[in-house]
Order: sequence, then structure tokens, then C-alpha cells
Amino acid sequence: MQKPNIATKTKSYIYAVGRRKTGVAVVKLLKAKQTDQPITVNGKPIEQYFPGESAKNIWQEPFRTTNTFNVFTANVTIRGGGKSGQLGAFVHAVSRALTKSSSEKFRPILKKRHLLTRDPRMKERRKPGLAHKARAKKQSPKR
Repeated sequence: MQKPNIATKTKSYIYAVGRRKTGVAVVKLLKAKQTDQPITVNGKPIEQYFPGESAKNIWQEPFRTTNTFNVFTANVTIRGGGKSGQLGAFVHAVSRALTKSSSEKFRPILKKRHLLTRDPRMKERRKPGLAHKARAKKQSPKR
């Protein structure tokens, strides 16, 4: 008995992961206008998830840098970290996805703006035997 010929599904999106501090963003970049299909983060529109003008300037940076603002849209899932770390993870993931879409065209531009660099700064772990924080020493008595 012959196996049926199963046509392979073509991916209509570009997948990328971005990280900052403890936030992890998974992006599916779609080729569609943002006016028709807005960017969604965890099921909400991005303006609602990251409110404010300063946050808007930050998340729009990869699209403005590559001149693809109304060319791509994205579905994003973000876990962990605070809002700042999640916003940085989003920018990192979108930049990586744009690089996958057209590497020779976008990579040098995004690299120059430091959008492809993962920010490794995390909270330092607390060491045993010390006081409350990572580097705080216990106070010694005077006599």
C-alpha cells in the first residue's frame, strides 16, 4: 500500500525569539499591513499592552530603522520579567525576525543600532551567608 502524498504546509510567518533580563518574547512576523491587522501582544493590541509615548517609540524602532512599518505585523507571546524587560525582549525578537526576512538588507542597519544585541543584565542572585541582598555584608560589632 502506498502512502498518500501529503503536501507540506508553507509557513506564512517568520519565527524569532528575543530576550532581555528574564523576559522572553516569541514573535511570529507576518507580511501584512499594521492598519489591517494590528500587532498583538498576549492577545491584546500593542498600544494597550505597552501604553505611553516612550514605549511606543521603543517598540517602533526596528520597523522605523528598516522602513517596514506598514509592511509587517506580528503576533507576540511574552513571558517573565517586568514591562521594561518585556519591551526589550519584544524589540530584540522583532529585530531578529526582520533579519531572517532579509538578512543582507536589514542586518547591517539593525546591528549598527544595537537592536540585535541581547542585553544580558539580570538581577544578581543572592549568595548564602550574606545579609539580605546579593552583595550586602552582615554588620560586624564594634567591640
